[in-house]
Amino acid sequence: MSRTPSRDPELAHRLSRRGMLGVAAGTTAAALLGTAAAPASAHTGTDTGARHGRPLLPPGRLGIQLYSLRDKVSTLGFAPVFAELEKYGYDEIEFAGYTQGSAGPITLAQLRRLAHSHGLTPIGSHVGYYADDPNAYTFAQNLTKVLDDAQALGLPHIGTASGPFRYGTTVDAVKRAAQEFNTYGAAAKARGMKFYQHNHSDEFAFATDNPRVRLYDVLLAETDPALVYLEMDIFWAYAGQFRFSKRPDGTPAPFEPLDYVLRQPHRYPLFHVKDGVSDPSNQFGYRMVDVGDGDIDYQRFISGVTRLRGERLAHHWQAEFDNPTDSLSFARRSSAYLHSLRENG
Repeated sequence: MSRTPSRDPELAHRLSRRGMLGVAAGTTAAALLGTAAAPASAHTGTDTGARHGRPLLPPGRLGIQLYSLRDKVSTLGFAPVFAELEKYGYDEIEFAGYTQGSAGPITLAQLRRLAHSHGLTPIGSHVGYYADDPNAYTFAQNLTKVLDDAQALGLPHIGTASGPFRYGTTVDAVKRAAQEFNTYGAAAKARGMKFYQHNHSDEFAFATDNPRVRLYDVLLAETDPALVYLEMDIFWAYAGQFRFSKRPDGTPAPFEPLDYVLRQPHRYPLFHVKDGVSDPSNQFGYRMVDVGDGDIDYQRFISGVTRLRGERLAHHWQAEFDNPTDSLSFARRSSAYLHSLRENG
């Protein structure tokens, strides 16, 4: 049976990301911001008065993927959203589009100045890998324009949330995509930026022509570590663990997402921090929730990365929720939880 966006959250995430800022809302800016600015309610793990020790997240490294706030950006504009993120204690932002819908036009120079005026550092951006339209704004169709825009925003990273499946899901197909990623990485490096790929869960599937080979392993092996970096979406990595812990023939093939990072920590400058409640009845094994309200052990995961010698200041952590009920509430509560984590927690 083919997948539909309404029944498949991963597919819906991919399709809706393409039209990131096309969503409209009917409430007023005052009402939206007033709701989001309300005091935090009870929240898992946010008893900061009882927590001691150094913050688990390195200072200045907490960001948010603006895809999570696309509804507010498209109606209110970047300025009110950035003002809220500043209040919530965010340091960085990751883009998923540079327009603000009905809020009106904005130039890249204006967007860069606006972010910095609210103490937010633009750290990266998601752009499509390829499209059928030869004029599409993607790496494959418009590499120079993609890099020009990233450079205008002062981005140190420029990447894609598309999987390496342009040519299929065989070993050679992913190798071919990996070579294109190497090309984009070389072009980005020439501009002083790092190219990165953001995973979903399908990357952890097995090759259709070799069911003993995991596609993510092919991607890692065939991309040049000096040119291509990874942004691990931790939620989707654990969804991949749930879906693909056995090979198609039923033999065990367990893996631990954190181990990928610990083996090659310099390849993972960025992370997506999203949470999920364990739900074996869900095809992905989890139901997405606000960060801190789920079952993914972020104390363990973040500790494992930040305790690496010399790595404490090398990584960036971007909160994300694909389809939050209240996106500003998600941003506020997730920041509160992540700020509450302590190294001895």
